[in-house]
Amino acid sequence: MTAAKFHIADMSEQITVRNPYDGTAVGSVERTGAGQIGVLMERAKAGAALSRALPRHRRATILEKAAQAIENRREEFARLIVREAGKTIVQARKEASRCVNTLKLSAEEAKRNAGEVIPFDAYAGSEARHGWFTREPLGIIAAITPYNDPLNLVAHKLGPAIAGGNAVLLKPSELTPLSAIRLVDTLVEAGLPEEVVTVAIGGADLGRAIISARDVRMVSFTGGFATGEAIAKTAGLKKLAMDLGGNAPVVVMSDCDFAQAVEACVSGAYWAAGQNCIGTQRILVQAPLYGRFREAFVAGTRKLLTGNPDQEHTDVGPMISQRAAERAEMMVNDAIAAGATLLCGHRREGTVYQPTVLEGVPQTCKLWMEEVFAPVVMLQPFDQLSDAIAMANDAEYSLHAGIFTNNIGDALHAAADIEAGGVMINDSSDYRFDAMPFGGFKYGSMGREGVRFAYEDMTQPKVVCITRT
Repeated sequence: MTAAKFHIADMSEQITVRNPYDGTAVGSVERTGAGQIGVLMERAKAGAALSRALPRHRRATILEKAAQAIENRREEFARLIVREAGKTIVQARKEASRCVNTLKLSAEEAKRNAGEVIPFDAYAGSEARHGWFTREPLGIIAAITPYNDPLNLVAHKLGPAIAGGNAVLLKPSELTPLSAIRLVDTLVEAGLPEEVVTVAIGGADLGRAIISARDVRMVSFTGGFATGEAIAKTAGLKKLAMDLGGNAPVVVMSDCDFAQAVEACVSGAYWAAGQNCIGTQRILVQAPLYGRFREAFVAGTRKLLTGNPDQEHTDVGPMISQRAAERAEMMVNDAIAAGATLLCGHRREGTVYQPTVLEGVPQTCKLWMEEVFAPVVMLQPFDQLSDAIAMANDAEYSLHAGIFTNNIGDALHAAADIEAGGVMINDSSDYRFDAMPFGGFKYGSMGREGVRFAYEDMTQPKVVCITRT
């Protein structure tokens, strides 16, 4: 793939994008150096003026046309996701479909979320005043996206930003930039002025230059906690929206629908080879059900087919890199050395790490406390629901949680007391709908994604007040 018109690069160095499964070259892009920040900002300023001037119906039409184009070429987009990110083809098709939905939701937001009438006469002395507030663009938004959802997570930043009349400086992962470029190409083909979204592909020096630029009014970042903390220290006075990962617990009560709980937990744990911030990592099972659940969950895990993500029957593809797979392997080794019991998996061939189940993991281990971002699951028994909630709340990262139970009281108790951005009842932590507010509690997040909520973060109210004379 050659550099598109919206991609600013110094042409001095190319980044080769490689298939995580077999290492073959998928494409190449030119690296953008930090020294290009002046060019990036001038283009973004021009894009902000153009985007602000687009009437809402045009923003909506562009987003709708782009959504339709992706739907029409869903298989093409899915195959690209497989090649550069290693998702299985079944999972990649779902991501492409979700991207279509995200853009359609963004088109609707462009048309409906314009502001409100303000009842000035609700305050004594203001009876002669009438007015409203509008939602105006912030200007330039820096969007930094990860490798694990290389199409839909980009859409979650671009769609609401465009709906709100902003320009975007997009820095996708160096490991998976091609889906992002293809998405922006599609938006331009649908009528978006080329200057509205500028893609810059590079390392940490480029990221620092972008987020510290004075004219960037907001940074929307999805990625790891350490990077998020560095961004917060560098950004200066601008809005920050961050999804910084999770360590999702799922509580399985003894009165649950057993088959449903096992099936959902297996799916929720190993989707995208576990490289999923809401993927099920800690499964807490009530003691009377623990032995039966452990047996069924391990059996379900062993049935999963790993390997080539391009094959229809593959359940778990490769991790993004050998380094990522080795990190997971090391965390599991450390947990076993600390006293955990391996139930299955823990075999690595290059980037393919077999789905792994452990029990008895000490709660002081990194594997228990941190996001593993790999196909690794821990099982832990508990007696009372209060015990499970206490364990669920152990981690500092908290995006989603789940509970399986047929007792509405227990479900509502868990929903109230688990510290998470979302509690899924009779579903695994892995459920997400692109219209819902999405983000974490504690150190897991700042702000919310989900189209409406991101749109509101990416716009600002402007009050107009008329006094009757």
